[in-house]
Amino acid sequence: MDNENTVLRTQYKKDMKKTKRKKRLKFFVIFSLVIIASGIGYGWHMVNQAMSTVDNSYVDDGREDGSELRTDKISTDKDNISILFIGVDRGGGRSIENTNGLSDTLILATFNREEHSVKMVTIPRDSYVYLPLRDTYTKINHAHSYDGTKGAILTVEHLFEIPVDYYVKVNFDAFIDVVDALGGIDVEVPYEMYEMDSNDTKNAIHLLPGEQRLDGEEALALARTRRYDNDIERGKRQQEIIKAMFDRALSVNAILNYNRLLTAVGDNMATDINSKDMTNLSTYLLDKDFRIETLTLEGSDMITDLYYYKLDEEHLLSVKAELKMHLEIK
Repeated sequence: MDNENTVLRTQYKKDMKKTKRKKRLKFFVIFSLVIIASGIGYGWHMVNQAMSTVDNSYVDDGREDGSELRTDKISTDKDNISILFIGVDRGGGRSIENTNGLSDTLILATFNREEHSVKMVTIPRDSYVYLPLRDTYTKINHAHSYDGTKGAILTVEHLFEIPVDYYVKVNFDAFIDVVDALGGIDVEVPYEMYEMDSNDTKNAIHLLPGEQRLDGEEALALARTRRYDNDIERGKRQQEIIKAMFDRALSVNAILNYNRLLTAVGDNMATDINSKDMTNLSTYLLDKDFRIETLTLEGSDMITDLYYYKLDEEHLLSVKAELKMHLEIK
């Protein structure tokens, strides 16, 4: 009898434990559903705010019907596209469209949907190139100074002989604010360096070599400096910084600071990508197989009355062919 009672008590305890586990499981499921539902509502608010920010940043590129190198209208949800990223050394929000400034950074990126890949080439700012709207040769960063976004786009199209479908233009304020909103980025500093800050205060930024987390001012200093190497290495650093920003943006930190991100981008960006196209690009970039490949432009110093960077014609042809193949353009 005692044995039977012991068995019953043991079974009763087991049943109670199961019941408690079920209650805990039920509570966990309900709690999770509440969090998910709240997240969906919060996420929808984020999406609406983000789309509004993108639409408010929309500025036409000055071309009536897009690139003349396109025979058919393209769509961001199915076609391979290219985007020109323009970094302008100006502050003051949308003032980047009110007056032209020298383009401190020009990065051309091609997107291949089937391969889930991006090829990214940084164009040295002192590159000696032909400016179609001016019918002259000079430094490529003068193209934006002379003729704004349209001038920069047409110059890059002429250089690579591929269409530039969209552009994104930001100033240094946006760069600093975005990096800070991300909580900094993790990059490799190649050497000890002293560099000016965004207010041009000399030697305000001091970095030691090694992998470390940089805030916005520090990341900008690393991206800008040319004192310790050359424009080619500078371009490589900028590409690594962009990749570091992308990796950081996919972390939870970006979600927690999305208000600051939207403010930074909205106040300091101009683009001809609308909210619908931006959504299509977002789904593309968040693909788990997505990868970024960086390219450089080889060349040599050319000194006349000014310093220029003369691009190596043979290597330029190779890069052109690679970008055309990536866009699947004959």
